This record gives sequence, C-alpha cells and structure tokens, in this order.
Amino acid sequence: MKAVSENTLFQEEEHLIASKSRTSKSLLWLGIVSIVMLFAGLTSAYIIRQAKGEWLKFDIPFQFYISTVLILLSSITLFVAGSSAKKDKYGAVTLNVGAAALLGTGFIVSQFLGWGAMVKSGIFFTGPGSNVSASFLYVITALHAAHAFAGIISLMIIFFNSLKNKYNSKNLLGLHLGSTYWHFLGALWIYLLLFLQFIR
Repeated sequence: MKAVSENTLFQEEEHLIASKSRTSKSLLWLGIVSIVMLFAGLTSAYIIRQAKGEWLKFDIPFQFYISTVLILLSSITLFVAGSSAKKDKYGAVTLNVGAAALLGTGFIVSQFLGWGAMVKSGIFFTGPGSNVSASFLYVITALHAAHAFAGIISLMIIFFNSLKNKYNSKNLLGLHLGSTYWHFLGALWIYLLLFLQFIR
C-alpha cells in the first residue's frame, strides 16, 4: 500500500512539473509573438514613412556592429551552458551563464555608446535638427534594448540559481526559457540591424 502511495505521489509530481513546463513555454512564446508583432509594426511604419520623403540617410554607428558581436557571443555561451547542464557540469553552467550576462550588459553599453555617437554627429531623436529617420532608429533600437535589459535580469536570476546547482540534466526549464528568450533577442537584433542598414 505504501509503495502504491509513493508511486502515486511521484506521478502527481511529474504531472505538475510537466504542466508547469507547458504553461511556462506557452507564456514565453506568447510574449515572443507579441514582440514580433510590435517590431513588425514599427518596421512597416518605417517603410511607409520613408516613402513620403524628407528622409535623412546616415551611417549606422559602428558601436551597433560591436553590439552584434557581443550578443552573438552571449548566445554561444548560453548554448554551452545548456549543454553543460545536460551533463550535470554545474561549474560550467554558472561560468557560461555569468559570461552571457556580462556580454549582454556589454550589448546594452554599446547601444548607449552608439546613441552617443549619433548625438555627437548631430543626429538627434527630437528637437531642432532632428529627422524622422533618426527618430525611428532611436525608437527601434531603444525598444530592443529595453527587451534586452529584461533578458539580462532573467540571465542574472538564472546565474544566481546556477550557484545553487539548480540546473542539471533533470531540471533545465529555467535555463531553457531564459536561453530561448535571449536567442530570440539576438536573432531579432540581427534582423533589425540588417533592416536599418539596407532599408535607408
């Protein structure tokens, strides 16, 4: 009787874990779809407004290309972290998640440096001397940076959890969710940079 009871409790626990996993993943993908729709709307508005003329053409700040390298490297470290978790290599998980968070922070810093370079070049978001093309660039990149900041907070939470050896071959949910969101942001940034580079 006791064995049956323990088996029932184990099955209920597994069911709860599976249910939590499905719910968390569904919410993540709902959020991702919402972000895609937001930026699809912004880039569509960009194209429509560009066709109306009075459009200033300027070079993309080189700091944005540094941002691209940093976010790609951060994604690589998260891939390594996930692989390490599957092998129960706790130290490697912590090291790589920490590296991803630092690289992500570098991404945000390089964005600010890029905006600073634009200001020094006389390309302003608003006010005298501003242009709608610059305003669009500021808005699009700033919104992405805001989502990236949220991603960094997520990575920091994952990092502190990894210090407690939370992630392993039997528990990958939090790491998987955070990594998926961050990989998405990396892909979104590459799309936005290419869009801003070639649709000018």
